[in-house]
Amino acid sequence: MSSDPRAAPSTPARDSLAARMPRPSAPLQRRVLWISLLAIVLGLAAAVVARALTMLIGLITNLAFYGRVDTSFVSPAGNHLGLWVIVVPVIGGLIVGAMARYGSRAIRGHGIPEAMEQVLLNESRIAPRVTWLKPVSSAIAIGTGGPFGAEGPIIATGGALGSLIGQLLHVTADERKTLLAAGAAGGMAAVFAAPFAAVFMAIELLLFERRARSLIPVTLAAISATGLRFVLEGSTPMFPMPGIATQGLAALATCAVLGLVVGLVSIGVTRATYVVEDLFEKLPLHWMWWPALGGIAVGVVGFFAPLTLGVGYANIAAIVTGTLGVTTLLALCVLKFASWAIALGSGTSGGTLAPLFTIGGALGGLLGLAAAHWLPWLHLDPRIAAVVGMAALFAGSSRALLTSVVFAFETTQQPHVLLPLLAGCITAYLLSGLLMRTTIMTEKLARRGLRVPADYSADDLDQMLVRDACSREVVSLRAEQTIAELRAWLHEGGAPARHQGYPVLDTHAHLLGVLTRRDLLDVQAPASATLDTLIHRAPLLVREDHSLREAADHMVAADVGRLVVVDADDPQRVLGMLTRGDILAAHGRRMRAAQRMSRHIDLRWRR
Repeated sequence: MSSDPRAAPSTPARDSLAARMPRPSAPLQRRVLWISLLAIVLGLAAAVVARALTMLIGLITNLAFYGRVDTSFVSPAGNHLGLWVIVVPVIGGLIVGAMARYGSRAIRGHGIPEAMEQVLLNESRIAPRVTWLKPVSSAIAIGTGGPFGAEGPIIATGGALGSLIGQLLHVTADERKTLLAAGAAGGMAAVFAAPFAAVFMAIELLLFERRARSLIPVTLAAISATGLRFVLEGSTPMFPMPGIATQGLAALATCAVLGLVVGLVSIGVTRATYVVEDLFEKLPLHWMWWPALGGIAVGVVGFFAPLTLGVGYANIAAIVTGTLGVTTLLALCVLKFASWAIALGSGTSGGTLAPLFTIGGALGGLLGLAAAHWLPWLHLDPRIAAVVGMAALFAGSSRALLTSVVFAFETTQQPHVLLPLLAGCITAYLLSGLLMRTTIMTEKLARRGLRVPADYSADDLDQMLVRDACSREVVSLRAEQTIAELRAWLHEGGAPARHQGYPVLDTHAHLLGVLTRRDLLDVQAPASATLDTLIHRAPLLVREDHSLREAADHMVAADVGRLVVVDADDPQRVLGMLTRGDILAAHGRRMRAAQRMSRHIDLRWRR
């Protein structure tokens, strides 16, 4: 018996027909076990890479700003170089520019858009040399004062490692995409000890789907990376905060308004970064030299505001604990943005998450302090405002809503921030979606003519059945008819013009096969030959209870434009025909019904 509960009882004749049925869809296949095992290995490898990269950044930072050999992850802000601090980022920019020109141009940028491009255009294939060029170039850029986060390069490196494994092994393009996303998620989880946010990041920015076959491996990669991170660095939260009290209704409403303000800022931040990039494009210099020019801006800003140099994870921790004053918050908000936007626009190598969290957190902290001073009756904790600002800026800039909310929760481990986070991030997301077509992750891709999926919805064709779309008016032929009879019938106009294929039935009205007009008119056979002698291939069938998605995939796989619809209990009994036009017509009816409802609601709304 078949494992498909809808299949008919097995007989030799019916098995030959069932072999031409659409392949039964299943949520999971056994290969997911193999991909999951690879994902676990990738997660562990990403954690090791994350640890190695932070040590390399620490080594370069210590050498460049303190003249010592040490791999400790330190901030460049405590340096005593004076004006020489301007030179250090320039040297880093020169090295990165040379690596990009003579190594791989793919190391430029913050990594996630580049990974998205490979997923959408190149079947998730990333050049193997990027696996080591990206982390090394990013370590140099960040270690010499670049205002970037280490998480972007680690995410990109994890993704490149997953892509490399997918290219070395015999896997499908979808499985390679899953491995790329698993490596990226493992990298993010290893940096921030935020496995849930890493999984959401993979779904919202890399996978462009939420299916069990990809969700399971990616989740296992995030879990394994986080577990090894706990072993290597401990389980303390990335940005620890003192206990936060539950916020009242007024404070929640204020967080929603705060999200609107930050959402508006996120639009400005996104557009400003690409304006800077466009200005660099107009320079009469080869792009190899641009990172060095960006390094000048980084060094000058770093001279006046040393806290803007480097990744700034300590700055984020200080922001969310409320230990920074107004002047410092203002400097981080404005000057960190200026330094980061110019450096990013120059095409150097580095991440965007930490800078956005710093800028958004500082802005939220400022607005929270203002609300506490001028509107004390709101009872808004400035620390919660800082956390909301941090997450809302990323939500508005990237429109990775769930990633933003869960990330802020996991890195602070404060359960009472979840509701304010939802309030602030959803309004930032709303405003960004209404006023900005692209995001900081997709603008570059859109300029290259690439359409990036943004919304994931159920497949309409998967929800419609063949019985609701097929034609029941079937013109069938008898097996004992001769070619001469059929040709005369066709020339006399006996066959409907819309019919191109005809089921051939035996004396018991059982299906033998399908013949097309071309089969009947072009065949080189005696005119006295009967139709059953012309059938040389098994018919392509579909049952009434198959979905239109299964039927459409069956047509594409077989390169045909029609299927014979048969009874679920008797696959030799013909019930109808399904053509490509029938599928499009059914889809069109669903779309028109939705449009009519939308217009009706719109008219009522206007009244």
